[in-house]
Amino acid sequence: MRAELVDVAVVGAGPAGAAAALAARRAGASVLLLDKADFPRDKPCGDGIAADAVDVLAELGATGVTDGYPAVTRLRLVAPGGDEVARPLPRPAHTVPRRVFDERLVRSAVARGAELRRHVVRQVEIRRDGVTLDGRIRAAVVIGADGAGSVVRRALGHPVNPGGHLAIAIRGYAPAVGAEQLIRTTSARWPAYAWSFPIGDGSANVGYGETLRGTPLTKAYLLDRLAELLPGGPPAGLRAHHLPLSTHRPPPARGPVLLAGDALSLINPFTGEGIFYAVLSGALAGAAAAAGPERAAARYTAAFRDRLGRHLRHSGLAALLTRRPSVVDAAVRAARRDGAVFHRMVDLGLGDGVFDLRTIGRIGVAMLRR
Repeated sequence: MRAELVDVAVVGAGPAGAAAALAARRAGASVLLLDKADFPRDKPCGDGIAADAVDVLAELGATGVTDGYPAVTRLRLVAPGGDEVARPLPRPAHTVPRRVFDERLVRSAVARGAELRRHVVRQVEIRRDGVTLDGRIRAAVVIGADGAGSVVRRALGHPVNPGGHLAIAIRGYAPAVGAEQLIRTTSARWPAYAWSFPIGDGSANVGYGETLRGTPLTKAYLLDRLAELLPGGPPAGLRAHHLPLSTHRPPPARGPVLLAGDALSLINPFTGEGIFYAVLSGALAGAAAAAGPERAAARYTAAFRDRLGRHLRHSGLAALLTRRPSVVDAAVRAARRDGAVFHRMVDLGLGDGVFDLRTIGRIGVAMLRR
């Protein structure tokens, strides 16, 4: 049986894959978007959609992705030592369940000419004339956007992230308490935190996550930690997921195979945010793939470095510095005194922001004052 031919095959139709399909279609490439599930489908996540992610999607022509979900305008951050800061976000965020959000992105990609197909990719064969998937689909370029357990990533020879660079989180839905985003950190099993993100319908996405360091964590343990930090009844719809942190990324591409989103370990180590990284890396990968297989890896790697390289260096530095809970305590105190520090911290954690000398200085002063 002859293999089906396509310009770009995208493995995984989550935010990274849908963004890649949108970008490749905008450039005129034929796109086959593959996913193991039918849409709509649930996906474990905090459901937080930052303004930066909405901007990327709007540039790709995907508008209205947060319609019907009211803006969340404030964030409360509780430090490991108990200090807290609550301020308006620099730009409003939204909480949109992934069952809704991902469906909207996929339908937007299909409306612009991408073909969506339910298919579980098990084999990736890289050849001179392209990439063959399961012996049935041949693409000039393949984009792996298939999550933390990426088959495409494994085909390139990259193992999953090691301990210290991989987190686990559990999330569910519970009655909302207040209308602001809440992130409550804890020094126990640091780095670890719980969150509550109001959806706008009286419920909130609530969860708990921590970095893995070699010891398996049970569902019961994760729920106990969540209950301790966010007292209340047990949430509904509980699901757990791994978070490959950006502090241990594989190369973005090799030959005609590109990686995006969680498959590229693009989870912010400072906050656990991944949607912005997913749609941005997907958009960059889709544009690079649509230009053809020749130098696709080099084009994507250069675009990725230019767009996110400096930010990822700063977020990695933040992760290194905040290994000491006392640094987070000082940062929260500094953010309470100075709105500019708060804004820098939010931009670093939810977008592509960087540290500056003023912010570092304010945090240093806060540490000395304690």
